Amino acid sequence: MSISIPGGFSRRGLLTAGVAAGAVGVLSACGGSSATDTPTTTATGDGGKGGYDGPAVSLAFWNGFTGGDGAFMKKLVDQFNTANPNIKVSMQVMQWADYYAKLPTAVTSGNGPDIAVMHVDSVATNAARKIIQPLDDVAKALELSENDFAPVPWNAGIYKDVRYAIPLDVHPLGFFYNKTVMEKAGLDPEKPPMDHDSYMDALDKCKAKGIQGHWASPHLFTGGLTMQSLIYQFGGSMFNEAATAATYNDEGSVKAFTWFQDLVKNGHSPKSVAQDADFLALQNGQTAFNWNGIWSINTLAEKKDLQWGVVRLPNIGGQNAAWAGSHQFVLPTQKNADENKAKASRVFVNWISQQSLEWAKGGQVPARNSVRESAEFKALTAQNELAQQIDYLKFLPAVPGIGDAGGEFDKAVNEIILGQKDVKASLDAAVGRATKILEANAKKYA
Repeated sequence: MSISIPGGFSRRGLLTAGVAAGAVGVLSACGGSSATDTPTTTATGDGGKGGYDGPAVSLAFWNGFTGGDGAFMKKLVDQFNTANPNIKVSMQVMQWADYYAKLPTAVTSGNGPDIAVMHVDSVATNAARKIIQPLDDVAKALELSENDFAPVPWNAGIYKDVRYAIPLDVHPLGFFYNKTVMEKAGLDPEKPPMDHDSYMDALDKCKAKGIQGHWASPHLFTGGLTMQSLIYQFGGSMFNEAATAATYNDEGSVKAFTWFQDLVKNGHSPKSVAQDADFLALQNGQTAFNWNGIWSINTLAEKKDLQWGVVRLPNIGGQNAAWAGSHQFVLPTQKNADENKAKASRVFVNWISQQSLEWAKGGQVPARNSVRESAEFKALTAQNELAQQIDYLKFLPAVPGIGDAGGEFDKAVNEIILGQKDVKASLDAAVGRATKILEANAKKYA
């Protein structure tokens, strides 16, 4: 979402972790030890609003920013330490897969970090297992509300009417295009197609020039995230409202999968696209279009000879929608509460949130409205372009263990796009298996 999903996330790190952060087939946030018996500690006070003037404290900050985004976060941590001489934050970075495996065990043993970053789809699972603390005190003391943040990431930090996370960013899918390839196909490189008809017309023109314009990946990463976006664009849904059943075999979802499958059937895409090959094809001038995450911005910017652009996702199905993930600050549960560390941790979270313009440079959209609406952020033209999707981004529901059911969706994407299997039959089977997993999780986390 490394996820250094990251990379700004580094997209390569995402793949190393085996999943895109926030994708349906996400890492099971807390495989391993349960922390349900670990006492929850919630500090009183002003949530960090008044700063920290207590004795010197050292805070451990864990995250998975192993990609290019890590350097931006390290810079912010160093700036915070300079501005707050009685607080020393030490940042420990690890692969997201290792992070999610280590965190529950560390918290249970009393050796967890003071501060952590978590993908939004992992918040509910960790809240249910008491790995992380409630943060209502922070939101209340800092007078934070939905008015201060984009509604989607702000509401995603709530589990059972209690806030467990403060949003740092959103990282949406975007529409990347190779201007040189577009020109070769007779298209206007400054006017990417933004609706169904113009998109298909562009693909037909590419095909006429021997160019497969949109490589349809059958894999978890771009294929899975693209499909989630398309499902909502075509009026479908991933889960029912309570997230007790998978629903991506509904009419809209079938239409979405059929459209994506037809890219292969009609020759707009190769039949077998290897993992990451679609993104490389864009860079190498083999394809015109690629739907990918905002973390791709810095990767493409490094290629000085590449003529490319990025805009919000085209509306293929009739409704604006785009997959997105979000990094959220959490405070792990502490066996032995230290009020000074608790207060200092809250000061850090609030400070980083206010300074998230620097974080945006790593390939993110700030969740905080004041930063996102600033002239400085708007000058980051690519990030600002993808920020225009903020009101219709789609996250997974805040339900414990939601990622456990993701593997069935990923199998369906692979089977339908790679194997060209019947869309409805494949989706019916995947939905049946996923719903059983959700039902089992409902009992597990009750």
